[in-house]
Amino acid sequence: MSISFAVGPDRVRFAGKTDVGRVRAHNEDNLLIPDEVPVAVVSDGMGGHACGEVASQITVEVIGEFYKRAVQEGARTWPFRLPQVELEKNRMVTAIKLANSEIFDTAAAEAEKKGMGCTVEAMFFAQGRFYIGHVGDSRVYRIRDGAIQLMTEDHSLLNDWRRMKEMSGDEIRNFPHRNVVVRALGLGEHVAVDVYVEEYKIGDIYLMCSDGLNDMLEDDEILELVETKKKRLDGACTALIDAANEAGGKDNVTVLLAHVLEA
Repeated sequence: MSISFAVGPDRVRFAGKTDVGRVRAHNEDNLLIPDEVPVAVVSDGMGGHACGEVASQITVEVIGEFYKRAVQEGARTWPFRLPQVELEKNRMVTAIKLANSEIFDTAAAEAEKKGMGCTVEAMFFAQGRFYIGHVGDSRVYRIRDGAIQLMTEDHSLLNDWRRMKEMSGDEIRNFPHRNVVVRALGLGEHVAVDVYVEEYKIGDIYLMCSDGLNDMLEDDEILELVETKKKRLDGACTALIDAANEAGGKDNVTVLLAHVLEA
């Protein structure tokens, strides 16, 4: 199932799916497919059995509810003279920081949830632009004019290591700590949030995913599957997850697609 929203003179269609994969016993990922407001979220939980999925669920719920309230209340809750782009950037940061605080406070109050955390990719569409809020190593890709581009930068030990030294493809694939994140929600009272803002184009497809997808598939494989299946976004989501599982399915895998279309 997919859902579309009017965004100014355009519309954006969303679809998403999550799967436990072939190795893990339970799914710590969560996602928010929009139902009232064009905001989508993918979150990959960390912390084990009763913890990771709690953190990721808190994240999608807090961000979703915050955006619903923000739209209902309008600009009254924000500085009157603030430009629209800055207002939306502030909203994105605030939503994610609220989720971080909720996770941190819950973990502090309940001993069995100590150490839980999660990544987050949140994406909001308004007035011809997209706003991405990013913490961790989940990703957002853009597919435009037959090419795929990574829009976010992983907050991972591997990425930090790559900044310090040039690494071959084999070294990257065999890096012993490739899944260690250096920034995530719930690890402290405060969190730094990366925000990306650009204008979108008709025909753009944005892919939000947990690392269970991009660890299993190369970018060109992802591109081919999306381009082949894009007329049915829910079918494209299923094809991506099936391919990740066929490649080994070593982790939970979550995908969420947003397709910008003419109204």
